[in-house]
Amino acid sequence: YGYKFNIRRELVKRGCDVTVFPYDTSAEEILKFAPDGIMLSNGPGDPQDNTVSINTLKELIPHKIPTFGICLGHQLLALANGATTVKLKYGHRGGNQPVTDVTVDRTFITSQNHGYAVELDSLEGTDLVMTHQALNDKSVEGVRHTKYPVFSVQYHPEVKPGPEDTAYLFDQFIALMDEKKGGAQ
Repeated sequence: YGYKFNIRRELVKRGCDVTVFPYDTSAEEILKFAPDGIMLSNGPGDPQDNTVSINTLKELIPHKIPTFGICLGHQLLALANGATTVKLKYGHRGGNQPVTDVTVDRTFITSQNHGYAVELDSLEGTDLVMTHQALNDKSVEGVRHTKYPVFSVQYHPEVKPGPEDTAYLFDQFIALMDEKKGGAQ
């Protein structure tokens, strides 16, 4: 979708071999590659315009491949699971956006650059639960799938506005891949 090189750097630093696919790669092609995990990167624009990617994700998610979405990837995962997105009156911009990880009740300072957000009310009736919330406007900053190893965040953990504040998300993604590989043997 327009990934940042630092996303790749974070994965390689953790021992991953990274292959980049174009946004319009079919689920069939991705499944033939047999990835240990799928990273959905950031990118520009209205997430609802990405119907090809949304439909591909709808096909991929039931295959239980660990998946981590960042920014646009977060929004596309939400849309693929039946949630909706909305254009924010004031986008989130800059390296000083406070976000709470509600699963551990800890607040981080994050880097953000987006104008759309997942609507909180639209998570009801989906298999997604909110994991992260913006302190300034209470918008959804992260979700987790309740049945599959899929999660995402709206902000950019690869940017590190604090020393290593949200790098743990990459570690969680690696742990999901290791768990799946261990369970498959």
